[in-house]
This record gives sequence, C-alpha cells and structure tokens, in this order.
Amino acid sequence: MSRRLILSVIGDGTVMEGSPQYELARRLGALAISARFRVACGGLGGVMEAACRGAHESPEYREGDTLGLLPGLEPEQANPWVDIPIATGLGHLRNALVAKADVVVAIGGKAGTLSEIALAWIEHRPIIALGAVGWSGKLAGAAVDDRRLPDDPAGERVHAAASADEAIRIATELRRRVTSGRT
Repeated sequence: MSRRLILSVIGDGTVMEGSPQYELARRLGALAISARFRVACGGLGGVMEAACRGAHESPEYREGDTLGLLPGLEPEQANPWVDIPIATGLGHLRNALVAKADVVVAIGGKAGTLSEIALAWIEHRPIIALGAVGWSGKLAGAAVDDRRLPDDPAGERVHAAASADEAIRIATELRRRVTSGRT
C-alpha cells in the first residue's frame, strides 16, 4: 500500500465560519480526503480550522487524517478538528514544516501565509493559490522568483485555481508527479 500524500492548507487564521474563505477551505478539506490526501495545517483557527473540519465531513475520512503543526507548546491550542496536534514550540518557524507537504494550497492569507508560500517555493513544493484575496490572489499564476529549474515538475509558477474542485484536480495531477519521484 502506498503512502497517502499530505496536502497542506495555508491561509488566514482569522476568517470566521460562514465567510467565503472559511467555506472554501472547508470544501477543500473534504475534497482532499475524498481524493486520498491527508490534510496538514498550522493547527489553529480560520482557514486551518475550516480545512480540518471539512476533512472530517468527507465520507472517506479516517481518524488521523488531519495534522496540526502548532506554533506553541500546548497541544490543546489545536482547533477541535485536528486529529494529530504537534506542539512544535517554534512560533512562526513552524511554517517551514507546514510548507514541506507534498502539495501546498493557499487560501487568502497575510504575512504568515506569504512565508509558507516562499518556503514551499524554495523547497520546490507544488503550490496552488485558491481565491482572489490575500497572498493567494496576488501570487496566483506568478513565479515567486527565478529559482525554479526549467524541468521542475512542480512548475515554474504558483498554480491558480478558481474553486476547491479545481484545486483538487490540480493537486491530483501534481500528486502523480510527486509519486513518480520527480519533486
């Protein structure tokens, strides 16, 4: 049996339930599990909570499908939808761990999200920008810098997606590249 790949969801930790970004992340989380990914995030609220909540709502959800890489030392800081809270004690430095996923999807976001996008880019991780606001909206379809190699299967740009369904379609295609050992 092959390893289930990890899809990190990054974005604004302050968005509220019912907001467009929250609901987009919630749908993304459910679709990710249905597409046989596990969901990782920074473990706190907003987009992170929504993605984990959506993962739990997938009919294919299994215990252990959501991972929260917390900035503090207390596992209790995790949102209620995180199955595996990892209290790193690293503060924002934990963003480097979140960015090491097999595929990274950004929804909106502020400076913390920008740091995760930059770290994922440096590590040649496939990045999908979902939504038109925040850093995902600013970087959708763009190159972060010129450090990507021409034959890099993760792409020479941040992939743009207009919907959660499109993001998962792109992630599934990128997964084929990841599992072939080329990223």
